[in-house]
Amino acid sequence: MSGYVGAMVKEPDRYTHGHHESVLRSHQWRTADNSAAFLLPLLEPGAHLLDVGCGPGSITADLASLIDDGSVVGIDRSATVIEIARREHHATGSTALTFEVGDVYALEYDDVRFDAVFAHQVLQHLSDPVAALREMHRVLRPGGLVAVRDADFGAFVWSPPDLGLDRWMSIYQRLTANNRADANAGRHLHTWVRAAGFRDLHVSSSTWTFQSAPERQWWGGLWADRVRESEFAHQALELGLADRAQLQSVAESFLSWADDDEGIFIVVHGEVLARR
Repeated sequence: MSGYVGAMVKEPDRYTHGHHESVLRSHQWRTADNSAAFLLPLLEPGAHLLDVGCGPGSITADLASLIDDGSVVGIDRSATVIEIARREHHATGSTALTFEVGDVYALEYDDVRFDAVFAHQVLQHLSDPVAALREMHRVLRPGGLVAVRDADFGAFVWSPPDLGLDRWMSIYQRLTANNRADANAGRHLHTWVRAAGFRDLHVSSSTWTFQSAPERQWWGGLWADRVRESEFAHQALELGLADRAQLQSVAESFLSWADDDEGIFIVVHGEVLARR
């Protein structure tokens, strides 16, 4: 996720990850190159783009730097994370890049306002992704482009096998289901996009791969911290999906995997480009 945008529904959507430092560490690593490559060839000079669920804004700022004479607005439900984005990416005072608190289910923009809407790691956290996509459809001009990318946790691959990582996946799947979200969103994006009224779909996939020693240490370390300290940990404990000892064991499995020279972790994503 880049970060998560919330919901104006009877029971608000609950974000599985939260905004602990270990989560922001991951979000701030993301760039247009490693997280939006499928969109980049279609960016046009002068375009007005909305980044939904922008988190701390690292992808958003990259996109703004690539659109000549255009503008990029990043929105997120969390006022705290929007302040981080503003602080980190407004040093130049550019008016082409702005960050605002916003709600994906009720975007505060007129119809046909944007040329493109981008949502990275957002739909997997929503209880009604089609409703969110319909809002994106509304604010796009005719012929405008939507670009969505989400992980598919059920398709993740790692080696060597580890029972602790298997337990982590089981907890994660059960926790997201309790939050009325879909951890395996990547495989469903094309269905949701069609249901929201978009056309001319181009469906693709891509991966993040962590295998070198620095890559393993970074990925394994941040997930060990997330398992012990982030909102994921708090919610797993609250729901009785794990106890402290079990979470510590999972964290140790991530650290052991990170120390294994033969270790590899492949994060699979689904991607969809479509037109209004």
